[in-house]
Amino acid sequence: MSNARQTIQSAYDVKAQRFAPIPLKEAERLLLQATEALDAGNYLGAREYAIAAQQQAIKARQQALANNKSE
Repeated sequence: MSNARQTIQSAYDVKAQRFAPIPLKEAERLLLQATEALDAGNYLGAREYAIAAQQQAIKARQQALANNKSE
């Protein structure tokens, strides 16, 4: 989950909240689900949600970088 958090922060650093809000919100939603799964003792589920959150954060970061260049 630490990797997902760091990747989400990296997306914020390139203004994904402005240039790629949909995948960023999805990454945050998935990270929340990972946290909830971990709290419930569902370690496999938590890992899967965290990986999906990181993938969405990467997508948000890439979109933000691309959209920021075109502006």
